[in-house]
Amino acid sequence: MKRPPIVNSQELARTMTAFQQSRVILTGHELGVFPVLDREAQSSQKAAESLGCDPRATDRLLNALTALGLLKKENGLFSLTDLARTHLVPDRPGFLGFLGHAGQLWKTWSTLTESVKKGTAAAFEPMEGRGPDWARKFITAMHTRGKDLAPQLAQAVGREGVRRVLDVGGGSGVFAMAFIQDNPGSRATVLDLEEVLALTRDYVRRAGLEDRFEYLAGDYHTAELGEGYDLVLLSAIIHINSAQENRSLVARIHRALAPGGRLVIREFIMDPDRTSPLFGALFALNMLVGTKGGDTYTEEELRDWCREAEFSRVERRADLHDSGLMIAYKG
Repeated sequence: MKRPPIVNSQELARTMTAFQQSRVILTGHELGVFPVLDREAQSSQKAAESLGCDPRATDRLLNALTALGLLKKENGLFSLTDLARTHLVPDRPGFLGFLGHAGQLWKTWSTLTESVKKGTAAAFEPMEGRGPDWARKFITAMHTRGKDLAPQLAQAVGREGVRRVLDVGGGSGVFAMAFIQDNPGSRATVLDLEEVLALTRDYVRRAGLEDRFEYLAGDYHTAELGEGYDLVLLSAIIHINSAQENRSLVARIHRALAPGGRLVIREFIMDPDRTSPLFGALFALNMLVGTKGGDTYTEEELRDWCREAEFSRVERRADLHDSGLMIAYKG
């Protein structure tokens, strides 16, 4: 039996104001508080000078971060807790790369009321017009999220017989990398916008896989996909598109696969009534405020698109964290 996430007035009140805590953390990140205090413990006055901010306002921000457990305050000096030092200082191994993109989401979520009235993103901006800084933050967030998840996906799907991989909207290429690493003779192609591929090439170079990657620049709705792939990845792509766009994309992927090839879909898959999982229900609204027609979809919808594209078999695998996994086979 499903338990509502909000069960009493106290939880309701806390949820209504939870945005205040997230805004404090995001502002701390945007101002550079965490790397400044990582260098040394500082008074709020000195921190304000380092950050170029108002002293009184900086003091109140640092006090709030201390109340949240992210800073320590001793003898008037502020320093990082171990949690903040590990996860909030850029360039450290445990840095939560999603932070920058979370600040961007704050802006789009502020348009939710108007987007619900309108039925689509009230302040939609094409990816090509969002600029290199937006793309960098977004790809950083997706790569950070994918580093641990990609090897798990490759293991769950299996690399056997995989020689050519196409990663549609592949971003940093982190999922394609997982399928060709430790898989001699395999190659990967990443399809994404040119401004994204500039970032992809750098991630691939750092992984030492330059000689095994190719790149297709363009919009995956219209770009030529090529043919003869053993595996095509749609990792967190379905939710960006409308149902009709997904129907068309899945059909084109079927044509691009070699006989016996597989389409792998990693996605937030909704229960039939669309009220759970909670993350997916919220993510549907994230797509409402950020895209023209994106949404989260049910398993049956994904199966329908694959059947219409004439895939011979579709199976649901065990979920990976908060993502569902489905594999469609070309007969």
